[in-house]
Amino acid sequence: MLRVKAMNYVDTYELSKHSPAEFWQKQALELPWFKQPSQILSTNQQKSYDWFSDGKLNTSYIALDYQIEQGRGEQTALIYDSPVTGQQKSYSFNQLCHEVAKFADVLQNQAVSKGDRVLIYMPMIPEAVIAMLACARLGAIHSVVFGGFAPNELAIRIDDATPKVIVTASCGIEISKVIPYKPLVDKAIEHCNAKPQSCIVLQREQCPATLIAERDFDWQALMATATPIPPVPVNATDPLYILYTSGTTGTPKGVVRDNGGHAVAMTYSMKTVYGMKPGDVFWAASDVGWVVGHSYIVYAPLMSGCTTIVYEGKPIKTPDAGAFWRVCSEHKVNALFTAPTAFRAICKEDPEAELINNYDLSSLKRLYLAGERLDPATYTWLKEKTGLPVIDHWWQTETGWAIAGSPVGIEHLPTKSGSAGVPIPGYQVEILDNQGQQIPAGQEGIIAIKLPLPPGCLQTIWRNPERFQAGYLNTYDGYYITGDGGYIDDDGYLYIMGRTDDVINVAGHRMSTGEMEEVLSSHDAVAECAVIGINCPLKGQIPFGLVVTKNGVNLADSELITSLKSSIREEIGAIATLKEILVVERLPKTRSGKILRKVMRQMVDGEQYNVPSTIDDPEIITELDAKFNQLS
Repeated sequence: MLRVKAMNYVDTYELSKHSPAEFWQKQALELPWFKQPSQILSTNQQKSYDWFSDGKLNTSYIALDYQIEQGRGEQTALIYDSPVTGQQKSYSFNQLCHEVAKFADVLQNQAVSKGDRVLIYMPMIPEAVIAMLACARLGAIHSVVFGGFAPNELAIRIDDATPKVIVTASCGIEISKVIPYKPLVDKAIEHCNAKPQSCIVLQREQCPATLIAERDFDWQALMATATPIPPVPVNATDPLYILYTSGTTGTPKGVVRDNGGHAVAMTYSMKTVYGMKPGDVFWAASDVGWVVGHSYIVYAPLMSGCTTIVYEGKPIKTPDAGAFWRVCSEHKVNALFTAPTAFRAICKEDPEAELINNYDLSSLKRLYLAGERLDPATYTWLKEKTGLPVIDHWWQTETGWAIAGSPVGIEHLPTKSGSAGVPIPGYQVEILDNQGQQIPAGQEGIIAIKLPLPPGCLQTIWRNPERFQAGYLNTYDGYYITGDGGYIDDDGYLYIMGRTDDVINVAGHRMSTGEMEEVLSSHDAVAECAVIGINCPLKGQIPFGLVVTKNGVNLADSELITSLKSSIREEIGAIATLKEILVVERLPKTRSGKILRKVMRQMVDGEQYNVPSTIDDPEIITELDAKFNQLS
């Protein structure tokens, strides 16, 4: 029983826990269904659960047509802000609906219909959103692959999703570097077995592409003759999209999201987790290639009548560390959601947050962080420099929305540094030991969610239901295993200490690398850090730290390392003594901001390693390899 001193939250949570069907039926009533569901919760052939199985709706209709019917036609739906091209453009709900309905006709004329797959490989431009919503309008299943993915990885996803059409752009832009997309797509198609029938290419002036006759079509030319078409009713359990989890190599893992449960979860989370109402401006500073982009750039804001922002830029270098503050100021953003790594980059470039003083942030009410663990140092820096509520929350590609956070739409609970917040209604979060037994508050273990998962979570793995069962449901009967470790404190707050494979065993003592990272990141000179467990013939494993310093730090590396090792011994104990601390220029990460701890661990241990295609900058691996070789 949670012991949070906020009865409104507790009552809501307890209802969702003990009467899930009743709870979610009430949330579903707020959506404009074509056929209201009467069967709220049911089991399916995969020994899993379905939500709203007899309901019919259309996601594109809810996001666009319905908003217009509610009188929001002239309200701004989408703002495109591109510092890399110097362009800005806004779309009202009327304009966005018109473009989406036309592109749905374009896809229909390419023989795309309900259930067909469309692969979208585009940069952060409005047309990516238009393509996604057009697929939803037809009942087609989109699979968005991060623009710039290597051809081999793209080919693997094409073969798995077997799309009828690929929608792409001629190029993407990374800060000042133009990346031609079309050659990457051509090479991927050449190597894959499931050849698409056609490709639709949006030509960008920075790098126009050469089209292949009879296979490739010009976006602009097709749109010039297209006619807007109405939305197609689909079953609540029909797939909306396939999203391949980032960082995978070899056989991909395509998370399948349905239409009905997803729509209910998105609208519920916007008001409950983020406290948004129609007309508010919500900015998820992510990419449509990630789950954050799917959920909170495209679907949830529009289905909730909010204005969303598509940002083609970076937190730094486009042009400086004030980029995020500029966007918030110019577009009167009410809530900003990004990954902690973005603010760590900003803090490294502008430690005193001097650039924030150049902008009017009076409209900005809250900051949301997710995608990786929010370390206390970054949390404290943000609170001190902005004066705003800084809300950590935790979720996964598989869940599609927050498992834990601060549900400001129910009650303004106090936040705790280092905690991801309390479980969001719908998620019955428990901490289990290795035998699958629930353990007391304060003890670290395996984070699991008692079934049924709430609406909006993954239905299955595309074309691989066995992998879905084996990877998530078969470990402990009646539970979804998150793959993360942590604990719940006496007040019911959840602490994520890292992936379960990031727990290391030092001379028989199980230790969390997340706890050590907390100590390192609290040092004034440290911008970000990572701790990994490396092999030791005597102790089994020992911790190894890497730190990046803030700009302007004058402390010698040797002094910093001595200070950091001393802090670890004092705050955790001698058993946690770091074998080595390396001061590095940067850490290897995926484009979504996740630090590649496993790759670094394999590098230090001299094992074979694969660099994922999602890595932000491959040159970092070469730099680290040289440093690790010097150590050995």
